[in-house]
Amino acid sequence: MISSRSRGLVLAALAALLASCSTGPSQAELEAARQAEARAAAAAALAARVAPPIALNEGVAQAASIYVTFIADVGTIRGGFPDAESIQAAMRKGAAYDPAQLSQGMIAYASILALQSPQFVAGVRQYGVDPAQRQQMIAAIVYDPAYAATLPGADAAASLIVSTLGQDINALIAIADAVEGDAYTIQERNDPRRRWAVTPIPNRERRLESAKTISTGQMLPSPEASARLFTAAHTGSGLNVVPGIARPPITPAVANALAIAALAALGAAGEEARPNTQALMTESSSEFCLSMSKLNLFQCLAASRPSYEDMFCVGRHIVRDLASCAAGSTRPVGRAFVSDPVDTTRQTSGSTAN
Repeated sequence: MISSRSRGLVLAALAALLASCSTGPSQAELEAARQAEARAAAAAALAARVAPPIALNEGVAQAASIYVTFIADVGTIRGGFPDAESIQAAMRKGAAYDPAQLSQGMIAYASILALQSPQFVAGVRQYGVDPAQRQQMIAAIVYDPAYAATLPGADAAASLIVSTLGQDINALIAIADAVEGDAYTIQERNDPRRRWAVTPIPNRERRLESAKTISTGQMLPSPEASARLFTAAHTGSGLNVVPGIARPPITPAVANALAIAALAALGAAGEEARPNTQALMTESSSEFCLSMSKLNLFQCLAASRPSYEDMFCVGRHIVRDLASCAAGSTRPVGRAFVSDPVDTTRQTSGSTAN
């Protein structure tokens, strides 16, 4: 038989056991903890499947700054030149571009404009969540840049490119109209500038060689503009974009810009991807148009004799041709083109028209 003392000890032990059980978590508490842990694990898994951050290398921003800075500089040219030297100063300013660099800069700038489209960025980044799908998308764009124009939001991004560049194009056309018009006005007998405007230009050969020499110089990026464009590419803001409607077909230059922007949205256009972005910034039609413009400028200067003819060369083969090449590269007009050089040997009665 169990003694009363032993029975007391057993009862005390049972009481202690029951007391310890009563202070532990209940089944409901255990289930709540399990569910919370599951939710935390799911959230961590979801966070791990977010697309990489936008990445665009500084080389693209620097190339874009070259285009933006040069076009802004040419945009300061105005008609109503007060003397012959002011015409030559405009000539030096407008001739100081390399066709390849300017073409690449336009496409680089267009790619940053595309990154200002929330629809395009979001549409592309949805493919960057799954690592395997992201790699497939990157490979598809690199293999065929035109594929980027089929991605969600591409139309919205293309419209920003065409409309924003179109604003600059229209401004250049207005300047060209004013300068070419002034080349006629300055020949009128009641224009006080006529005396020096019709006087033959001294050292014509030297001025032509100077324009050719200026044309061979390398264009340098603007640190301030590069930094601003680099920030805008990664934040999607900071540029004065112009909304509009892009009408098909999308040109090769715009398609290449969309491809650069799409790679950036996938986090695949950073410093390690410079070979890809450099290749996408190169587009033969745009570069050819600017090269032809430069040749036409040289022919115009070779034929030009008085200052008013040089003025016409500035308006036609610098300002207007820049607008024409940009328009042909971004708008579906068939191809980029420039006008023929003015044939000054066919001028009669003071006219600069062909």
